[in-house]
Amino acid sequence: MTNSALKAATETSRIDSVFDRQRSASRRDPYPAYGERIARLEKLEKILDDNQAAICQAVNKDYGNRSAQETRLLEISILLASIGDTKKQLKKWMKPEKRHVGLAFFGAKNTVIPQPKGVIGVVSPWNYPLQLALGPAIQALAAGNRVIIKMAANSQHLCVLLDQLVTQEFDDEVLAVIPGVSAGDFTRRPWDHLVFTGSPGTGKVVMETAAQYLTPVTLELGGKSPTIVADDFDLRTAAERIMYGKLINAGQTCTAPDYLFLPRAKVDAFVAHAKAIVAERYGSADSKDFTSIIDGKAFERVCHTLEDASAKGARTVNLAPGGAANKFTRKVPPHIVLDVQDDMAIMQDEIFGPLLPIKPYDSLDEVIGYINANERPLALYLFTNSQAVQDKVIYQTISGGVSVNDTLLHVAQHDMPFGGIGNSGMGHYHGKEGFLEFSKLRPVFKQARRSGILMLAPPYGPRFEKLIGLMIKFRL
Repeated sequence: MTNSALKAATETSRIDSVFDRQRSASRRDPYPAYGERIARLEKLEKILDDNQAAICQAVNKDYGNRSAQETRLLEISILLASIGDTKKQLKKWMKPEKRHVGLAFFGAKNTVIPQPKGVIGVVSPWNYPLQLALGPAIQALAAGNRVIIKMAANSQHLCVLLDQLVTQEFDDEVLAVIPGVSAGDFTRRPWDHLVFTGSPGTGKVVMETAAQYLTPVTLELGGKSPTIVADDFDLRTAAERIMYGKLINAGQTCTAPDYLFLPRAKVDAFVAHAKAIVAERYGSADSKDFTSIIDGKAFERVCHTLEDASAKGARTVNLAPGGAANKFTRKVPPHIVLDVQDDMAIMQDEIFGPLLPIKPYDSLDEVIGYINANERPLALYLFTNSQAVQDKVIYQTISGGVSVNDTLLHVAQHDMPFGGIGNSGMGHYHGKEGFLEFSKLRPVFKQARRSGILMLAPPYGPRFEKLIGLMIKFRL
């Protein structure tokens, strides 16, 4: 047996053991108390707080180059804020909720109790390896579950580090990170809930596997998120915000602006603004602040996407003149792509790189029609000061989430759900909705000392007819 095969077998054996331990623990202690849940969140908080430098270094090694500043901003700070908000809200979320009693059960009580589902599996991608592994785990632990995390093959420096840090703080009956296990081995188990972040194609495979065990799933699948600039909005301001959302993490963001609708007369001015902004922020793609493409395969894909557009008649504008794609550093200069057509790869697939195609438009109805003719995206971005335009776009389209007059920031709101729809995913996490996603809302009916239903018991006669008539009339 080769070393890699031996290692894979070892990790498979480990996940078998951890899964069995967590499943037994979840049945033995199905409802962890509030204090225990807070303690678990605080352990996770301590891991993030005390190991920021090591986490940033591990992520940088996995990428080849990703600045510590981006990792702290986009991952560590967001997770710490999420833990802080969850700790503040948890007691209220856990509180049983009283509900109305129907069917004339006078004196009876209805209560809905959010109870833990059990063992939650999290399959996270490489693009935000920390946030997308621990983000769902925060809400799952708050809901009283136990969690096992499988990270991407491209995130193994971080994965090994997290495994060490989590093992120091947690019993693996509560939380575990398993390096080296394959996605197939990981998902092929009777999870109580499974979270997957990745491509729609792989999401379908995960859902098919989960269906064998009737496992509920949360899928975050990305897609082509449209961005619209209305004619009334200041173009420089829009360019500053759009280019930030597009180029952070070199465009390797599932909610990045994927293509841009601009009023036809404003395309050239936007390109000029974009060039100036890239010069101010990065200077060139060689900047240490500009993230590398994750690996050679992804680098070649981004380069091919640009070449395909050019070969089919698009005009490509390098926003960092003099810079070229570098296969050694895996950096691709930011580009705007003009005159795009729907048969180009850049308009068919999620870009996941620093390329921004522009589609000029003449009417808002044209834009809405185009968006609705395609798969429902994970995010939609709209820049306008007009409430009427905001209402028209928001209520005549569907997407996972919306940011108005900025990009990405709806994802960072801890009191709002995050999730896709259709091809961009299903289910939600973040905030209360995340807590509820990983909870079984268990209805409990408590009968009064006397049971009103027995007044409707056979033999049926005049009393029954009178009572059922009143119930139907007054919708009791």
